[in-house]
Amino acid sequence: MTGDDHVLARDLAGQAGQRLLELRAQGGGPDVLRKAGDRLSHEFLAAALAGQRPGDVVLSEEGADNPARLGARRVWIVDPLDGTREFGEPGRTDWAVHVALWERAGDGSGELTAGAVALPAQGTVLSTAEPPPPLPDEEAPAKIRIVVSRSRPPGFVRNISGLITAELVPLGSAGAKVAAVICGEVDAYVHGGGFYEWDTAAPVAVARAAGLHASRIDGSALAYNQPDLLMPDILVCRPAVAGILLRAIREVTHAS
Repeated sequence: MTGDDHVLARDLAGQAGQRLLELRAQGGGPDVLRKAGDRLSHEFLAAALAGQRPGDVVLSEEGADNPARLGARRVWIVDPLDGTREFGEPGRTDWAVHVALWERAGDGSGELTAGAVALPAQGTVLSTAEPPPPLPDEEAPAKIRIVVSRSRPPGFVRNISGLITAELVPLGSAGAKVAAVICGEVDAYVHGGGFYEWDTAAPVAVARAAGLHASRIDGSALAYNQPDLLMPDILVCRPAVAGILLRAIREVTHAS
C-alpha cells in the first residue's frame, strides 16, 4: 500500500464533505439538493483519485461499474453521499462521505486496507490514518444498544430484541450508524439487507482499525470487490457483544 493512502482517504472524504456543506448552505428543494450533492461529491472524488492515484480503479455508487476492477490490484470504493435522504432534510447531521481502498493480496484474495468516513455536518472525519482508540472491551452490558435504520428497521432486529435485552436506536446513514458504534454511543449495528459494497466498505475499514467486530450476520467474512456488488447484511459491534448477537441472530433467522 502507498504510505499515505490512509491520509489521502481522510483528506478526500473531508474535502468532499466540505463541498457538500457549502452546497447545502445554498438551499434549494430536497430532491434537487440530493441529486446535486451526489453529482458534486462523485465528480470531485473521481477527479481527485484519477489525478493522485492514476493507476487505480474507482468504484463509486454514482459512477458506471468498470469491469477492470475485478482484475485490478487496487480499487477505491466510494460512496460520495451516504444518507442522501438525510442530506436533503434541513438540520440533519446523520449523513456521510465514504472513501475506502481495497487491495489484492499475492494469493489473489483482497482486503480493505484504508478508509475514511466523513460526517461533515458533525465536523468529524473518522479514518484509518488516525484510528479511534479501541473502546474498553468490558463485559457485555445489561442492555445492548443497537442502532437501526430510522426509515427501514429490519424486522429480524426487532425479533432479536425479544431474545436479549436491547434498545433500538434509529439513525440515518450507514456511515453515521457505524460511527456511532466506533464512538461508543451504541454497542452494535445490525442490518439485514439492501446494501451495496460502497455503503459499508469505508465504515468497516475504520471500525476494524478501531478494534471492532465486523462480519456478515452469520459470522462469515465480509468480501469486497466482488462481481456482484450487493452486500446482503452486516454486523458491526463491540467484541464483547458479538457472540451474544450472533447467537440471537442465528436463532431468529433459523426460526423464520
